[in-house]
Amino acid sequence: MSNNAVSPALTTFSSLNLPASIVSTLARQDIVNPSPVQSAVIPDALAGRNVLGRARTGSGKTLAFGLPVLVRLAGRTSRSKAPRALILLPTRELATQVRSAMEPLAQKMGLRLTTVYGGVPINKQITTLRNGVDVVIATPGRLTDLLDRRCISLDDIEVTVLDEADHLCDLGFFKPIDAILAKTPPNSQRLLLSATLDGDVNKLVKRHLPQHVLHEVDSADSHVDTMEHHVLVSAATEKSKTAFDLLRANPRSIVFTRTRRGAMRLAKQLTMNGIEAVDMHGDLSQRHRERNLAAFSSGKASVIVATDVAARGIHVDGIGLVVHYDAPAEHKAYQHRSGRTARAGESGAVVTMTTPEALRDVMALQNKAGVTARHHEARTAPSPMTVANLSGAGTDAPHPSSVRAGARTATNNGGGQNRGGGRPQGGFRGNGGGRPSGNGNGQRRRGGSGGSSGGRNRSYAS
Repeated sequence: MSNNAVSPALTTFSSLNLPASIVSTLARQDIVNPSPVQSAVIPDALAGRNVLGRARTGSGKTLAFGLPVLVRLAGRTSRSKAPRALILLPTRELATQVRSAMEPLAQKMGLRLTTVYGGVPINKQITTLRNGVDVVIATPGRLTDLLDRRCISLDDIEVTVLDEADHLCDLGFFKPIDAILAKTPPNSQRLLLSATLDGDVNKLVKRHLPQHVLHEVDSADSHVDTMEHHVLVSAATEKSKTAFDLLRANPRSIVFTRTRRGAMRLAKQLTMNGIEAVDMHGDLSQRHRERNLAAFSSGKASVIVATDVAARGIHVDGIGLVVHYDAPAEHKAYQHRSGRTARAGESGAVVTMTTPEALRDVMALQNKAGVTARHHEARTAPSPMTVANLSGAGTDAPHPSSVRAGARTATNNGGGQNRGGGRPQGGFRGNGGGRPSGNGNGQRRRGGSGGSSGGRNRSYAS
């Protein structure tokens, strides 16, 4: 039975009926007070109920499902190739970060966990599963491959978690997830956490969580008081220079482009203009993805340039600015990208870059996302263009009727059609948009200027 009530916030983890070893381990990491989603989800999950949780990115979902999973499995061991808990999520980076958050706690409880994802040799994963693990943290593609090879069985699964369920479905994983859940015992516990609960996510809920407790806490549609939104308008030929000025004034930023080639190109241009940047997208090997994420996390790189697919894999605290260099195609992507900043009560800003021709489309996008933004003209914007200076400048959004409709829309401006940025300042070709790096069947094009952007493999986050 669904229950729309949200559990009241609890003061400390010690009041959530968790084992003392977990509470003390969390305390050593200065994690004492549960977030709203943790206070809501953990008691029902500990009680063995199916839980449907709606909460935005950065709200603390990992511990909300991770702690009950570990408590349930503690004190017993798993058979070879037969884990007792399965956590499904959309990206390799997120899998790695979930493991990093759970591993210290699992070790305290004598539990073994492993990650299973593509982009790395499968044989090592097969060996690890054969030796026996309690928790498998997996992306759907590689897990399906292992199931087809009969290298893993889901017969002993006691609890399954779908993390970032909406993004899993957005990436086209509905059918594989549906098939995977059908292989788990029908009476096993299921926890589904997502920023949105419509479309294919709702289908999964009806099929696999018909009886559940629903908690909607700090959802993607809720207003975040600590997040400011801005629109920065420039001529197409000035877009790259404007981005350089913005990012030079705001280190510790994430920039989103629409294409992989655009991410590679813009990261290279930023670095050549004295702003150390890395890129993150699907063309990178796992080794390069991890290297670039580490460079950004450590502060060696001050900017990460990512594609939408990479957005859900970036979970780094202390990000002060998100820049939509290419405006996303729809409002959910805007929310998910923007959720990289203002996490866990911190403040942050979001800047959407556009041209006068695409401004009306950007305004419509933000209206659907439920945000109000300050508007700035690049030529009159404050200098330096820090977040603090932007906060005290600009104007309210103009009325849509006063904004001319451009010949180009936000969908093709500055993105895959090599528009919106023109020839960047500093002598570099392109604007970070460029043409898609694929040829329609998942293969990369060879040759072409910028196609390998990064002779030094300066990449970053997904």
